[in-house]
Amino acid sequence: MKIFPASHIHLRIPLVCALALAALLTACASAPLPPTESLNAARDTIARAEQADAREYAVAELEEAQAQLVMAEKAVAEESMIKADQLAKQSRVAARLAMARTEAAKAAEINREMGRGADALDVEMGRQGEQK
Repeated sequence: MKIFPASHIHLRIPLVCALALAALLTACASAPLPPTESLNAARDTIARAEQADAREYAVAELEEAQAQLVMAEKAVAEESMIKADQLAKQSRVAARLAMARTEAAKAAEINREMGRGADALDVEMGRQGEQK
């Protein structure tokens, strides 16, 4: 007992295509994967900022990065993967800003120290000139 006689083969092809399309759409409709790469990049950048002493020089930016990472992880738990990816990327940017501000503050400290050293050298050279 055949469902479709051989003369109706032209009806089988669209049916098979429709079933394949339905399976494909079902697979695409499933929940997207978590933005693991973005989350890991944010965590790594925050860790590097902390190692660079951002807690001392750029605490607001570092805290912002950490807060956005927490929100990204919460978005993953809520299966809002696009939002999680955006928040993770924002977290990474905030951590990079913390690193940049930390580097700038450290460079400013070095410049001030060098300026004080140069001033002390000028004073010493002035004394040496007066003694001659």
